[in-house]
Amino acid sequence: MRSAQQILAEAGVIAVVGASRNPAKPAHSVPAQMQRYGWRIIPVNPEADELFGERVYRSLAEIPHPVDLVDVFRPAEHAVEVVREAVAIGAPAVWLQLGIVSAEARRIAEEAGIDYVEDRCLVVERAAGLSRRA
Repeated sequence: MRSAQQILAEAGVIAVVGASRNPAKPAHSVPAQMQRYGWRIIPVNPEADELFGERVYRSLAEIPHPVDLVDVFRPAEHAVEVVREAVAIGAPAVWLQLGIVSAEARRIAEEAGIDYVEDRCLVVERAAGLSRRA
């Protein structure tokens, strides 16, 4: 399994499940910052049409192209279903944001052979010096 740093270094497209329209929430500010540093952000939210200048999809299954990482901003009790969806679309990695932990989601990811990170923030990991920009 890849480390959190390796996952981010190798990801170009990040699907953000639970991306928020509210700029005061981490589910908005974190993906917006990742986008500023060069990652393509694909928002997933059933109640929005556009975020970060990108079309919003209602579910992971609706995204018409591969994603490198599924980032989760949903409560832990929803993480299991999101990980199942990530496995179904062939995502190579799932990342549960800071404060989100699920033993069942971890088990599903491990059984599917995909990389799994939980209770960590993309922005904190990125601050270690990663950037998609040349």
